[in-house]
Amino acid sequence: MAGQLENKIAVVTAAGQGIGRAIAEAFAAEGAIVHASDLDIDKLAGLDARKQALDVTDTAAVNAYAASVGEIDILANIAGFVHHGTVLDCEDDAWEFSFDLNVKSMHRTIQAFLPGMIARAEANGTSGSIVNMSSGASSIKGAPNRYVYGTTKAAVIGLTKSVAQDFVRRSIRCNAICPGTIESPSLQGRIEELGKTVGSVDKARQGFVERQPMGRIGTPEEVAALAVYLASDAASFTTGTAIPIDGGWTG
Repeated sequence: MAGQLENKIAVVTAAGQGIGRAIAEAFAAEGAIVHASDLDIDKLAGLDARKQALDVTDTAAVNAYAASVGEIDILANIAGFVHHGTVLDCEDDAWEFSFDLNVKSMHRTIQAFLPGMIARAEANGTSGSIVNMSSGASSIKGAPNRYVYGTTKAAVIGLTKSVAQDFVRRSIRCNAICPGTIESPSLQGRIEELGKTVGSVDKARQGFVERQPMGRIGTPEEVAALAVYLASDAASFTTGTAIPIDGGWTG
């Protein structure tokens, strides 16, 4: 169905590549006015969007960005970092950076944009939608060598449910998407790194594929389709959920 987001204003963080870019493209294709941000503005080239460089770990920058954008209908929090290792591999700096980027950045953007989202939703008789990117590796399921990553993504689910409960009667919905292994530059980097220890990039990629119940890796476009649904009025009765999209990995 085309035009699912007609007349809606959306903000997408980390829109330069991977899942974030696919979501920004899908939102625009469905008729939304998209504000796309990324730490590296050059990565936003070619997007049908209003582009802005943004460091989501900078509270002042996030607040200034929200003020410049104004009232919105949709906030998609996509920025994140995948730390590799167990508790024994997690130094304080890695712990703090992971929480700052994966969790506190969402706190910043929600706090900055939410008042305008409420005002716009109540004025228009619609609902605003916050879409947070969590992971199957979270409170849903543990994954090897994803200690602090899984911990942060569990926190994202808790944050999502809290916001959903607090603002369910203020015309705001908040949901989390929990992907499994998705084709992305981040995944490619992890495959290349693993390839150094298992003998080749092809062997490393095959290992990722073989542990997928569906026998393949997901695509950013598949995740973006779910984001479109959650952002749209079709999901007007959906809030406080954490939805896996992982080819059966957490099933």
